[in-house]
Amino acid sequence: MSDVFDLACDLIARPSVTPDDAGCQELVARRLRGAGFGCEHLRFGEVDNLWATHGTGDPVLVLLGHTDVVPPGPPEAWASDPFRPEVRGEMLHGRGAADMKGSVAAFVVALERFVAQHPDHAGTIALLLTSDEEGDAIDGVRRVARVLHERGQRIDWCITGEPSSTAVLGDLLRVGRRGSLSATLEVRGVQGHVAYPDKARNPVHAALPALAELVARRWDDGFESFPPTSLQVSNASAGTGAGNVIPGRMQVLFNLRYNPHWTAEKLEAEVEAMFERHGLDFELSWHRSGEPFFTPEGPLRAAAREVLATFAGAMPEESTGGGTSDARFIAPLGAQCIEIGPVNASIHKIDEHVRVADLEALSDLYLALIERLLP
Repeated sequence: MSDVFDLACDLIARPSVTPDDAGCQELVARRLRGAGFGCEHLRFGEVDNLWATHGTGDPVLVLLGHTDVVPPGPPEAWASDPFRPEVRGEMLHGRGAADMKGSVAAFVVALERFVAQHPDHAGTIALLLTSDEEGDAIDGVRRVARVLHERGQRIDWCITGEPSSTAVLGDLLRVGRRGSLSATLEVRGVQGHVAYPDKARNPVHAALPALAELVARRWDDGFESFPPTSLQVSNASAGTGAGNVIPGRMQVLFNLRYNPHWTAEKLEAEVEAMFERHGLDFELSWHRSGEPFFTPEGPLRAAAREVLATFAGAMPEESTGGGTSDARFIAPLGAQCIEIGPVNASIHKIDEHVRVADLEALSDLYLALIERLLP
């Protein structure tokens, strides 16, 4: 097949269910050291991170990826072993094929080719990998970004290899991501018998008007290419399991996906003030997954648009949709961030796959983009 295909298969064969790296980063580091890269392994807790660099000075271009994968689910539901790469038709199947071991393999081969063809290239080219993207995302890029900040490490541009394409490789360029803010609401009441409501206080009854206002609110009308901020309740529970007991507590989980109109701090204050207006006896805990980021027009976005148009045969859609990515931890360092990767139709699914031809094309795409940015 090709170097990219072979490396993708080697990575897929390693059962690196988050946060276990299963030796993927050492495999990559061996190859990059052979190409002249300096490689630093940064392990925090159970998480492995790799920081590999070539060249010196500015500008600094970082390729960002992850070696961990989500659990495969029941192996018997797959047409083949999820950790035994298998080609069926035009597709390479296996957990991580699209998200994102295919991109990691394409990164590595593009880097090898780039430094072989341009040993005295301008600036610095770097690869940052973590095994904590699909998990808690605490000891991965979030932690490494803190280390880089403390070292004074400059990053000008970052290309994340998340599977962003929709129908064909290169048809979408992600130029930002929404922020993600999760909450756990505990509403306290007084447990009692349903026949004697005067002797109890039902937290469900108290919470429903507040929750109705919460889910009906229109937070904003969007921001440039960002959609409007949205809120979704993901879980609500109360009760003892008995039909004749007024519960003493209700728990509600919800998440906000927000654009740059907001910060996490402002959203938290708005929501807490609303619950207070409704007179709830409540406790609210928050988890900030990451603030939104947006890359405006500039050299990175222009170069990516031109390269993707060549590979896809048409100008790419430029989007800020989707969930979150580790680029949210790199953007606060002052970097402009984009995301380019394979078709995402099968990610996290049974029989995850990537088109074999796209693997080689993806490596060529990354190489073309690197050459435009670091001539």
